[in-house]
Amino acid sequence: MELIFAATVAVLYAGGLYMMLRRNIVKFLLGLAMLSHGANLLIFTAGGLTRGKAPLIEPGADAAAAGVADPLPQALILTAIVISFAVLAFALVLFLRAYRLTGTDDLDDLRSTES
Repeated sequence: MELIFAATVAVLYAGGLYMMLRRNIVKFLLGLAMLSHGANLLIFTAGGLTRGKAPLIEPGADAAAAGVADPLPQALILTAIVISFAVLAFALVLFLRAYRLTGTDDLDDLRSTES
């Protein structure tokens, strides 16, 4: 199962980087989204794919029982989802503002408006 997830992460990273190298800003934003999804899946896979009980500690025990799921990768992924959504929303608003000012979404045309 980890091999399938690793291949999916590789495809998401490769597709995301390819899209980010395009001249179109919309493709750049799609590549950024693909890259963030690949990072989330990488964290999930690196945390280990085990099925277990909820990580709750019984009253009077010092540690959780054996066979519980690790909550740290899940918390990291939830944080990464929120951050990537905020970055994507900011980039989208920035793109819309630049498009309204220049009338183009080509990065080469945007460079010529700097002077």
